[in-house]
Amino acid sequence: MNMEQRETVERIAKELFSMISLEGNIQIGEKEEGGIAINVTCEDSQLYIGEKGQTLSEILHILKSLARRKLGESVYIALDINDYWKNKEHYTRELARTTADEVSLFKAPKELPPMLAVERRIVHMELQERNDVETESAGDGETRRVVIRVKEQA
Repeated sequence: MNMEQRETVERIAKELFSMISLEGNIQIGEKEEGGIAINVTCEDSQLYIGEKGQTLSEILHILKSLARRKLGESVYIALDINDYWKNKEHYTRELARTTADEVSLFKAPKELPPMLAVERRIVHMELQERNDVETESAGDGETRRVVIRVKEQA
């Protein structure tokens, strides 16, 4: 992402945040993957995060749509408010590892609770290097979840 694109996304983000009265410390940086990371620290964060991060996801969706319309192409944007996603990712990775350990120990598959696509991806990525377990997504829509099972040895 070039400097002009970054400045455009930054301007769009600040305008959007102003419209929805999201005030606080806004830090904008670059992601290792080449996108933009926007971290906001504010009061009343639950209002902007919503239940299970739903409002935060919707704000991000609007931000990406505005940026795509203005730039004429999609850009990778990560938005976090009061470290919600950072903490959620840490929790999800820990859940994946401990559940995989249980599956390996007891030799019985285990289903994780329904998760957003981004959370399921974290689980799959966290466990992909393990030789003792494998993961699979199951279910549809809001009930889609990850199943962890013992890997069949060839």
